Amino acid sequence: MKAICFYFQVHQPYRLRRYRFFDIGKSDHYFDDFANERIMRKVAEKCYLPTNQLMLDLIHQHGDKFKISYSISGTALTQFKEYAPDVLASFQRLADTGCVEFLAETYSHSLSALKSKEEFERQVKTQVTMVEELFGQTPKVFRNTELIYSDEISNMVYEMGYKAMLTEGAKHVLGWRSPNFIYNSATSPKLKLLLKNFTMSDDIAFRFSNRAWEEWPLTTEKYVDWLNQMDDNEEVVNLFMDYETFGEHQWAETGIFDFMRKLPEQVFEKSNFTFKTPSEVAATYQPIAPMNVQYPISWADEERDLTAWLGNEMQDEAFDRLYSLEEMIEKIDNPKLRHDWHLLQTSDHFYYQCTKWFSDGDVHKYFNPYDSPYEAFINYMNVLSDFMTRVEDEIARIESSKSLPTSEKEVVAEIKKLKKRLKELEKMVKIES
Repeated sequence: MKAICFYFQVHQPYRLRRYRFFDIGKSDHYFDDFANERIMRKVAEKCYLPTNQLMLDLIHQHGDKFKISYSISGTALTQFKEYAPDVLASFQRLADTGCVEFLAETYSHSLSALKSKEEFERQVKTQVTMVEELFGQTPKVFRNTELIYSDEISNMVYEMGYKAMLTEGAKHVLGWRSPNFIYNSATSPKLKLLLKNFTMSDDIAFRFSNRAWEEWPLTTEKYVDWLNQMDDNEEVVNLFMDYETFGEHQWAETGIFDFMRKLPEQVFEKSNFTFKTPSEVAATYQPIAPMNVQYPISWADEERDLTAWLGNEMQDEAFDRLYSLEEMIEKIDNPKLRHDWHLLQTSDHFYYQCTKWFSDGDVHKYFNPYDSPYEAFINYMNVLSDFMTRVEDEIARIESSKSLPTSEKEVVAEIKKLKKRLKELEKMVKIES
């Protein structure tokens, strides 16, 4: 049988407060707690809680025939604990069904894979530990931030022990080939790749409520007909999308919840498809060809590249300045500084600085809390300037403390040494006199 693999991205950043030039050196409170809590509760009520209940109902209705997967960033998990424990509990109920797989990713939904292997691995381990503690699962499949992938990244992921990874079925990489097969990394051949079918994913995630779309309205019957039109040789349709598709990007009034509620039943009655988790897909099907990706791809915008985050001089400057601190950060054992370091790496901060106001302008405006990308850049750099000063001050403190005794025994020993030296000096003075 052919498979449908549902994967949902769940992420919330810690948004920066408006941080002025005159705040530098005066305040290390960078994040807008009020906005973060308000937005989390808003999305919880519109998306997370009703959609989690819907998914739980579908699992109860269809048993282990219906399966889904999530990749939840560490920053989202932390905010669930802080602002929405009811959401966390609802995800835990889904985990308890045995029909839901949780994937590995970076803690802060960062771009660290593009800059630092060490930081990338640290963040993945942190997020994986949270998944283990909260959901009782050890992730087997990896999903990088925004499905960013390259040969180099695949090598790092494989070295961390993962056997499969999700990424975009980008046309400029696949060419004539279909995303509806399993592929493998060209440089780490044992790493299997699940590729997003962006057409059928975006029919739900972006086009569902678009009345100008020639296929509107999208019904479950029509959607399953499209699935049935797949070539007989194709094996899996990977439907990857933001979880906020349900209730937030596509409001309840559009019928998105009714569509999802009816879809599994229609699939079971009118097709030969089944639902599988990413791990099951990777275990069931074999790669048909290696996929060579020298330059990183993502699932963003029409170009499917990195220009949403690193496409102009502002973004590059902010990105390079941030990671120039890595060596100093490694020397620091200051929980507050290290926490801020992680949160400042979140990819959203660079996304807000995007100047692509062309084919994807509406998308960038929708997600951007700033009036302009220049305002986003200035705000971020003000925060980063203060953060850099704090890091440098901490390093200076550490260096100065190395020459000072740190324990009671060392203090006593140091006093004895000084007393001994004092006696020696007294003898010398007596002799000279």
